[in-house]
Amino acid sequence: MSALSRRTLLTTAAGAAASVVVGCGTELAEKEPAPGGRKGQKSGASANRRPARPLSLIGDGSTARTGAQPNQPVVEKLEPGQTPPQFVIFSWDGAGEVGTGLFPRFLKLAADHGARMTFFLSGIYLLPETEKLAYAPPNNPVGASEIGYLTDEHLRLTLENIRRAWLDGHEIGTHFNGHFCAGGGSVGNWTPADWQSEIDQAKRFVTSWKTSTGWDDLPPLPFDYEAELVGGRTPCLLGQDNLLPTAAALGWRYDASSPGGNQVWPGKRGGLWDLPLQLIPFPGHSFEVLSMDYNMLANQSKTATSSDPRNYPGWRAQATASYLAGFQRAYETNRAPLYIGNHFEQWNGGIYMDAVEEAFKQIAALGERDVRMVSFRQFVDWLDAQDPAVLDRLRQLEVGEKPPGGWSEFLAPVTMTAPPQPAVPTA
Repeated sequence: MSALSRRTLLTTAAGAAASVVVGCGTELAEKEPAPGGRKGQKSGASANRRPARPLSLIGDGSTARTGAQPNQPVVEKLEPGQTPPQFVIFSWDGAGEVGTGLFPRFLKLAADHGARMTFFLSGIYLLPETEKLAYAPPNNPVGASEIGYLTDEHLRLTLENIRRAWLDGHEIGTHFNGHFCAGGGSVGNWTPADWQSEIDQAKRFVTSWKTSTGWDDLPPLPFDYEAELVGGRTPCLLGQDNLLPTAAALGWRYDASSPGGNQVWPGKRGGLWDLPLQLIPFPGHSFEVLSMDYNMLANQSKTATSSDPRNYPGWRAQATASYLAGFQRAYETNRAPLYIGNHFEQWNGGIYMDAVEEAFKQIAALGERDVRMVSFRQFVDWLDAQDPAVLDRLRQLEVGEKPPGGWSEFLAPVTMTAPPQPAVPTA
């Protein structure tokens, strides 16, 4: 699914040098579909059986309005002196299911722990390879892509899991389309107009898969993608500067494409919440690592498959410890949100999937102690509900800095002092 040779190596500094590599319920009022599909093929997926929801088809019926998204948290405003929740956002780049079972594995994990995540769907994962000439990537040949198109079977599985994810309460964002990270056609060179074209095409692939596949045996995706799509992450974390004007004009609310940040409270850039992957401790090293599976890999084996699998247990433990160290540092100090990026990949024997699952479980075990495992969209809902002065105060805290005087004092309401009155002369 991913083109490892196209990843971008970045070097950054945060105290010490950091080696960083950027990688990329209820249900519809639909009956269980009968077997069949495009060109007479058997269906590789079926609709989830859930109670009916109102259904209003959009366009060719690839998507539909089905009412408010289920399983959304209640947004609460911080009370004066209240300790902020510890937000943890797990996200997935690409979000295609290729028969490995990784997408449903993590949907089940989230459901087991009452957590929500963000899935950055690559639009071409809903475009059959036979129709690839419908994709005109900016500054690249028509039909080109640095990630593979999915087989019909895997496209069906992806549809099934995207549908389930939204109904479970997760966010469907975008990872755009062709994942171009190198050469003249790199997304790093795209203009705002190029980004507009790429986004328009990603939306079209998601909202017209019934036309492009010819399948009429599957239910629609249960959301209006125009309304659902409020943020994304660019391939290899490139091109954010020129993406932001386009994203702002489209009314997006956040962007997760910054090429690395620190564990501090976020601000806005170009009118959008700027939510970067973060530098977190990397046990056994003096440098920190970006909070993404591919960056763990790049600092351990450099390639997707090590020549010596005996390294896998140690690397798995190191990756798990890194995620947990990043969580613990924030949880015990400034309560900055933690963002963790992933791919549905089995690099180095699948150790990074095991590591993120173990870290997820250990973090979720603290759920009753002010830990909130949410999507990016749910997190910015919370940010937008807060007093701006409180967010400004939170942004004063540096990495690993505890609030002076404790939270009750640090976030205490500001008392307005009456100006001194002039003395009244006496007789």
